[in-house]
Amino acid sequence: MKLAVVMDPIEQIKPEKDGTLDLLLSAQTFGYELTRFHSDGLKIIDGKPLGIGRSITVSDDIENWFSYGIENEFCLSDFDVILMRKDPPFDMEYIYVTYILDLAKMGGAKVINEPSAIRNLNEKVSITMFPSVTPPTLVTSNQSDLESFLIQENKIVVKPLDGMGGRSIFIVERGDLNTNTIFEEMTKNNSRTIMAQKYIPEIKDGDKRIHLVFGNHVDMALARIPSEEDHRGNLVMGAVGEVRKLTKRDIEICNAIGETLLKAGVYFAGIDVIGDYLSEINITSPTGMREISKNSEVNVSDCFFEALQKTN
Repeated sequence: MKLAVVMDPIEQIKPEKDGTLDLLLSAQTFGYELTRFHSDGLKIIDGKPLGIGRSITVSDDIENWFSYGIENEFCLSDFDVILMRKDPPFDMEYIYVTYILDLAKMGGAKVINEPSAIRNLNEKVSITMFPSVTPPTLVTSNQSDLESFLIQENKIVVKPLDGMGGRSIFIVERGDLNTNTIFEEMTKNNSRTIMAQKYIPEIKDGDKRIHLVFGNHVDMALARIPSEEDHRGNLVMGAVGEVRKLTKRDIEICNAIGETLLKAGVYFAGIDVIGDYLSEINITSPTGMREISKNSEVNVSDCFFEALQKTN
């Protein structure tokens, strides 16, 4: 079995935290031969999806976590599985890569997640398909809409639709003298669409990352507890990770969204849950697997490949 991964340079990852490395370690255990691709090495020639790739072996070693083999040009359709694991920014170059992966899928490769899903399901906006499990949410570029929403909710969170890792997220309270400045900057004076959500005070107890594998939840979550110096529940922003069992409400949320995501071609997702609410659905390159496998008996990546084998 042959597996291709489209990712950022593996030389630059943090192996102790990197979710793509975790997936590759499991894939290798399940018998896959691994080949690494970079997005700028992919192309289409006469209708064939091609790429300059390099065979790779991975190790669970924070000093020497990979070794390269031979570099060659490959037809992407010849791979059994292709993992699309390039980190955002989600720009037009990202979308162009999904067009190439569409051709690979047409040629018989199993692309995870499906290119159409990556294009269609924005990681922020996609939660609006499930209003029964989300906090009050507004998507707009209009500052007046944001002002009305703030009056209604008293305290809100605003964030860009194309961000990751907690960047450019602001908490705004009614009466805050910086409100207009934040709204002007975030919307670029009514020209950029952003998201606003009701502030959920349970964020102090952690922003939970829960993984969905082929529509089903994995039993352990990674709660990312913000530091005293920062409100964001992101590990890269100083949050502390704590592995927990899923609550009854967590499972309800997973059950409410899992089948819909699977039908859309989302085979692996990392959803974010704060308190009783779904806040994001991450499908480009969700992480958190390393921390869960190191601190519990659950290996999320192994669960994924077990499920993948059952689909073949």
